[in-house]
Amino acid sequence: MKRLSERWLRAAYRQRTGWLYVLTPLAWLYRCVIKQRAQAYATGQRDVWHAPVPVIVVGNLTLGGTGKSPLVAWLARFLADNGWRPGILSRGYGGKSHYYPLLIEDDTPASVCGDEPRMLADQCNVPVVVDPDRPRGGRLLVEQGCDIVLSDDGLQHLALARTLELVVVDGYRGLGNGRCLPAGPLREPVERLNSVDAVIVNGELRHPLPVSAWKMDLNPAAWRVLGAPAEQRCSLFPLPFSPPVHAVAAIGRPARFFETLTALGLKLSSAVGFADHHRFCVDELSFDDGKPLVMTAKDAVKCHSLDLKNAWVLDVDAAPEPAFVAWLEQQLIMLRSA
Repeated sequence: MKRLSERWLRAAYRQRTGWLYVLTPLAWLYRCVIKQRAQAYATGQRDVWHAPVPVIVVGNLTLGGTGKSPLVAWLARFLADNGWRPGILSRGYGGKSHYYPLLIEDDTPASVCGDEPRMLADQCNVPVVVDPDRPRGGRLLVEQGCDIVLSDDGLQHLALARTLELVVVDGYRGLGNGRCLPAGPLREPVERLNSVDAVIVNGELRHPLPVSAWKMDLNPAAWRVLGAPAEQRCSLFPLPFSPPVHAVAAIGRPARFFETLTALGLKLSSAVGFADHHRFCVDELSFDDGKPLVMTAKDAVKCHSLDLKNAWVLDVDAAPEPAFVAWLEQQLIMLRSA
């Protein structure tokens, strides 16, 4: 099953449809369901909760990682620096709690809240709430004193009304073959981009988009020992360890992490990619040769209890282009005046 899903994902992100063409009738049916669902929310057949504060949705059209969470972290810090009291709302994929809404505390494990919410809570120092019911989670954030809500991966969660919609596209993968599930990687038709407020491309765009977009980079920020807080970051250079290294990544596109390491000049003894949100066990991360192990911040939150030796985390920061920042500042001025 794993090999089949990997084969499907590779095919979906090719520009040519290939054998997925036989799934076109199912993709047409999927589009119909998506359209009917959107109409039900738009016409009041389904309830929509309008928060008493602005809601900024950060999402994507495609399956797989695009860099949404780093952008959410950047937005949370940017908003806080500009006098807002932001809170982050997440579905909490990969976690399982006995109750919702779940307000993440310092000791909430990733197995309960999910890896991305745990990472965001560690990085942003703002309230982070996990709830499959987005309106219910949003109410808790408002009760916590938040005056603006960031909904991570919330584009398709239409029960929560939104003030701004931001869509992140992976520059390397783009929109794949441009088809909806299961004939392609799209959660919604390409035309959905026409109705969002901004499109942000993570990295260099390899394939053109049908709308204009701003650019964002994910820049390596610092190293830290696995389990150490952000306050104990080490500089990128000189390296705090001796390469070569073993690298692991369980993100939407693991190759992106490995490419970043190579660009930093690291020699990789091994580079092992896992499915997004994969839960690691000790055996998968034991190499028995004394070489350092490096991983992403998203993976690190799942590995604190594994007692790994000589393990390091590479923190990255989102860097949207200045034109997007200027546009966002104007939107925030209008929100304050409203």
